[in-house]
Amino acid sequence: QVQLQESGGGLAQAGGSLRLSCVASGSALVDYAIAWFRQVPGKGREGVACISRRARSTYYVDRVRGRFTISRDNDKRVAYLQMNNLNPDDTAVYYCAAHRREYGCSTAMTEHTDWGQGTQVTVSS
Repeated sequence: QVQLQESGGGLAQAGGSLRLSCVASGSALVDYAIAWFRQVPGKGREGVACISRRARSTYYVDRVRGRFTISRDNDKRVAYLQMNNLNPDDTAVYYCAAHRREYGCSTAMTEHTDWGQGTQVTVSS
């Protein structure tokens, strides 16, 4: 089991940028694929990006591809989500999640066993 803690959320203007961090403890981050999810009130949690254990593969949903970049530093036990050209539709609570997977990654909620508590991102127009 790995414990995850997000940080870096806050308020940004449309067109601006934020970088979210996800710090892991309790287990080596390299043992896990990592995904970022987001959720707005009244809606389900949406997977937006994921990265494999050794960063050999990444995946983005269409609505963030080209604007968001997921990365990781296993030695520092940190994963990141760089968010550029933000728009108000990106407003949500963002969560990082981990699951043990030898290859590839996933944005399916049911595959993830360990979750952070979330960080709020608010984008004003």
